[in-house]
Amino acid sequence: MSLWTSLEPASATVDPGAATRVRLRVRNTGDVVDEYRFEPVGAIAPWTAVEPRTLRLYPGTTGTVELTFSPPRSPDAVAGPNPYAVRITPTEHPDAVTVPEGNLTITPFAEVRAELVPPTVKGRFRGRPKLAIDNLGNTKVTASLSGSDTGDRLSYELQPGNVQIEPGRAAFVKATLRPRRIIWFGSKEEQPYTLAVRRSGAPTTEVEGTYVQRGFLPRWLATVLGTAVALTIAFVMIWLAYKPQVRSLATERLEQAGVSTLAPSPTPAATVPLPAPSPQPTNAPPAQPTDQAADGSGSGGGGGGGGATKAPKPKKETAATAVQKLAARSDGRHICYRAYVADHGWQDPVCDGAIAGTTGKNLPVKALNIATAGTGGVSGNGAHVAEGWYTGAKWSSAADGVDMYIGSTKEAVSPMEGFTIQVKDGSVCQTAHIKDRGWLSMSCTDPGAWVYGGSPMEDRLQLEAVRFTV
Repeated sequence: MSLWTSLEPASATVDPGAATRVRLRVRNTGDVVDEYRFEPVGAIAPWTAVEPRTLRLYPGTTGTVELTFSPPRSPDAVAGPNPYAVRITPTEHPDAVTVPEGNLTITPFAEVRAELVPPTVKGRFRGRPKLAIDNLGNTKVTASLSGSDTGDRLSYELQPGNVQIEPGRAAFVKATLRPRRIIWFGSKEEQPYTLAVRRSGAPTTEVEGTYVQRGFLPRWLATVLGTAVALTIAFVMIWLAYKPQVRSLATERLEQAGVSTLAPSPTPAATVPLPAPSPQPTNAPPAQPTDQAADGSGSGGGGGGGGATKAPKPKKETAATAVQKLAARSDGRHICYRAYVADHGWQDPVCDGAIAGTTGKNLPVKALNIATAGTGGVSGNGAHVAEGWYTGAKWSSAADGVDMYIGSTKEAVSPMEGFTIQVKDGSVCQTAHIKDRGWLSMSCTDPGAWVYGGSPMEDRLQLEAVRFTV
């Protein structure tokens, strides 16, 4: 061995997002001039910089190389001790490689982000938002969940009530909001509420949402019913007060003249035979047109009425008709879908991972038509660039072999930016093509769960194409 090395210090500590330096001392213990190349190796090599990369030393001389560690503030920088090494390769003796090793401790940090999907829910008796919690730190997060509002007007049911989230992962909590007082008549009322994510020894993360409670019956219907009841009562009172008295003037006059009003006893009348009805000629059925008249080749005036009737234009195939044909040919799970492209209308349906929509043409998708087979049904919702969740918490759903539509083909409604999708049995996978981003990574649901696909909500980018598999 013709090389001596020393790390100063051998162990170092660094915060994610910051940097620290370690000095590597190298001495040429050989008898020839040699040049050494330095290369970081190990899990933290992408965050390690070596300066200089090469060092030329004369026999018996010592040089210094500086190692700079800059782990990012992200879940990739795992908290705790992380071993590292530097490979030193001499130019004169490339087989005599030396690998000094050290230890770098990355300090832990916690960062949690929570988001309500959707932020506003509507309902008469309950609302069902979902809370997405992302662990952006480099340690496991354990948190409890709770809900609150001004005036204690809502009750909260959170499933699950406690979560444990690994670094870089997310958890979804289903929330059910129920008003403590039902609005029987009147207009809707907005009730702000807050869902809190509480962690031990860390500040509470709060997410604000709005529950729009609708009246059980609209105000105009209460007015109509009240008016109808009042009119009915008034009519009955008038009828009872002014009931008309009906008398027969003929009976009064007969009584004044002393004539009995008793009807005379009937006398038997002779039975006169009725004459037999004369037979009436029955109407003959109209004569049927001859083949010559039916095809318009007969003689006589009047032209233009003998042509064949034009066949009606066949209906455009939907996702349901496509998945029914596919299921008839091949048993198993299938999903068919088609896209409504701006300025082009509905495309033909495609199935099982094919592309619906367009890429590279700057043509947004405004609506999706989806149907499944072998999944127990499909449900989903569409988010738009301007309006957000256009239908609020109201998801569309359809059984196997039936069309489900999300989004809107109305010209006044903006293009879609994303969607949610869920199948009743098994899982569904999706990937979306977004303007200026291209194809996003494919994601699949857990069995029976839902998944969001499309542009991140804060970017508001239009959806251009989709692919689904089940």
